[in-house]
Amino acid sequence: MSLLTPKRWKYRKQMRSRITGAATRGNQVAFGEYGIKATTSSYVTNRQLEAARKVIVRHTRKVGKMWLRVFPDVPQTKKGLEMPMGTGKGDVHIYTARIKKGAVIFEVSGLDEKVAREAFRSAGFKLPMKTKFIEKGQVN
Repeated sequence: MSLLTPKRWKYRKQMRSRITGAATRGNQVAFGEYGIKATTSSYVTNRQLEAARKVIVRHTRKVGKMWLRVFPDVPQTKKGLEMPMGTGKGDVHIYTARIKKGAVIFEVSGLDEKVAREAFRSAGFKLPMKTKFIEKGQVN
């Protein structure tokens, strides 16, 4: 099991900013028939994305195709245990994806709508933001 991490990076550590505004790109279903859309903004870790992906795969049962529309490329650092103050920034602990409200996170095709709706409902519990089910061509 390998979690999603960047292969290369220009800078090892980044500052995390506040997520403002709504997604203007990646806000409609492009590849599949159904999608799960974020209704609030949040940082999502690679572990949370993997957990949601596994739930969707379990519901699809080797039928249909799935797309992951986001990638965790923002490093999140953490200091070691019992580390004194003033020893600099900690090491990279995990990677996160910056997700704005309105962004499509997962898409599926080749599934019944009822099955897709249930899969995305279960996957939504694994994500740290509110989500909703959308169909291709649906604008909102």
